[in-house]
Amino acid sequence: MFKAIFRSSICLAAVAASSTAFADEAAHAVAADADSIIVTATRAPLTLDEIPSSVAVLDKAAIDRAQDIGVTELLLRTPGISVSRNGGYGTSTSLRIRGAESEHTVTVIDGVKLNDPSSTGGGFNFANLLAGDIDRIEVLRGPQSILWGSQAIGGVINIVTASPEKPLEGSFDLEAGSRQTVSARAAIGGRTGPLSWRLGGQRFTTDGISSHAKAFGGVERDGYRNTNVSGRAELALADNVSAEVRGTYSSGRVEFDGFNTDSNDVGLNKEFVGYAGLNFALAGGRFRNRIAYAYTDTNRDNFNPDRERPQSFEADGENKRWEYQGSFDVSDRITAIFGVENERSNFRSRSPSASLATPLPDFVRGKAEITSVYGQLSVEPVEGLTLNGGVRYDDHDRYGGQTLFAAGGVWRLPSGTVLRASYGEGFKAPGLYQLFSEYGNVGLDPEEAHGWEAGIEQHLFGDKLVVGATWFDRTTKNQIIFNSCTDPDDPLCTVLGSNPPVPRFGYYLNVARSETHGVEAAAALTLGGLTLDGNYSWIVAEDRSEGSANFGNWLPRRPRNAANASASYAFGFGLELGAAVRWSGKSYDNASNAQRLGGYTLVDLRAEVALSDAVKLFARAENVFDEEYMTAYRYGSLGRSIYAGIRGRF
Repeated sequence: MFKAIFRSSICLAAVAASSTAFADEAAHAVAADADSIIVTATRAPLTLDEIPSSVAVLDKAAIDRAQDIGVTELLLRTPGISVSRNGGYGTSTSLRIRGAESEHTVTVIDGVKLNDPSSTGGGFNFANLLAGDIDRIEVLRGPQSILWGSQAIGGVINIVTASPEKPLEGSFDLEAGSRQTVSARAAIGGRTGPLSWRLGGQRFTTDGISSHAKAFGGVERDGYRNTNVSGRAELALADNVSAEVRGTYSSGRVEFDGFNTDSNDVGLNKEFVGYAGLNFALAGGRFRNRIAYAYTDTNRDNFNPDRERPQSFEADGENKRWEYQGSFDVSDRITAIFGVENERSNFRSRSPSASLATPLPDFVRGKAEITSVYGQLSVEPVEGLTLNGGVRYDDHDRYGGQTLFAAGGVWRLPSGTVLRASYGEGFKAPGLYQLFSEYGNVGLDPEEAHGWEAGIEQHLFGDKLVVGATWFDRTTKNQIIFNSCTDPDDPLCTVLGSNPPVPRFGYYLNVARSETHGVEAAAALTLGGLTLDGNYSWIVAEDRSEGSANFGNWLPRRPRNAANASASYAFGFGLELGAAVRWSGKSYDNASNAQRLGGYTLVDLRAEVALSDAVKLFARAENVFDEEYMTAYRYGSLGRSIYAGIRGRF
């Protein structure tokens, strides 16, 4: 259905393409492209054949052909990914890699880690992330903490926005469809002498659906508006020196339903991401260096006009990050990556009473600082075999020092067989919200994890058929959960520091040990203009807390079984047709497994016709059979939707 290259520790799938040339590219993802497709989520450009971890790559052609508006929809087509959403577009969205907590995924845009210190676990909410001017998405599954920090227990999603290649170039997308949905995007950029630059923007609006599920009486539509702009510039100061700046700003307004009924609640979300860096190379280009500063700021406010005091929630989260990274080619077969980082986070939040007679509460505040050093060595001792190993040391101002280790290898055999294996560790300090909010617990311990994976992939019939499978295993200790207050004598069931004591609904607690293991399998077949592909994920994510009432239960909102399949055909006159199916098995909404979420099957149809080399018309129908389903209990999901538009690249 769209171009994607999935290279796993033992999993590769080329997602179905819509043109013959594209299909040939996808089918040769292993043999032809494995030594040419560059992955930058490894902190230094590496080819797919040099990476021991499971990797999925979506380039611009894949993103365009998928026609998806949001990044989460794109990611759901890849192995090992599950998503839960509290309604339609713009509502709270959690993405999990291989059953890990959503905050155990590091999301990066143009080299900047995206995490909101004011959110529950300090993770990233995918609700407002649209495809926009994104040029490339890389998904590394499994622990990636050595290069990306302690939070990367589940994996890393690396997003790269477009950079100019021509003296002057541009692009646009315009589409409209069901529920008064309209999306308009445009970008322009170029290269002039030592300067390259690009500016882009997008506006998205929809009347939406009721975030309160229709099965429970939800009828009022909850709309969503999003405006985002991005820009980047790079200036070559000398042959081996360059300076660059990048920035992204997003402003969203979403209507949602609170307290399990239709309501007039509105959420405002503003996010800013900024980056400035200096790059310089020494020793004839063998010693590459980068010094950078990154900044993120997230502001969230909720309102309900039916309240006497309309504002019901206010939160701000800020990250400031300095970093140095070096890369040194010891020889043609040995490369070292190393760096130093310092990150300072702070947040504040409060939930004002609906009554004007009650004074505004003080903000609860928190801050944290972590300083890290890391190093990784990659060696090719013999042709076709790549080994790497790395160490990271984190010094947290509250939890002290922690040393992490990772290692892996990939072996490319002349028979077309590729073998991979890797091991990694993770360490995540509690989020500031979990520590200091009205539900906080300053006695929390850090979460710790270790995991490994191994796999094989095989290329047959001149790479027209590619099959692969990956086994993975991960254990997490001291996992943080939310504990509801049912015991009035529990001293932690009062708001911290309140006098007289103020009861609270619950608090965060270290009680859980979880274990996750599973298989990711994929296959792709190309026959002329016809391309078939599919992937299947079996993920067992369980609570293994000894003595707990939930011992052996499924972790919430994690389907054990999920699969994707697609087929496409490219006609010789510029028409491309495709169909895709996503199936998800049952899951449970809560830790006790008392509330079951049923499985579902979604069918999508897509078409694209070229008016010229630069302009194409496209249309798609999503959830063709209008299946009703929930990824979070009592929250609605999009039914049958039809969209059409025009796209230009020049």
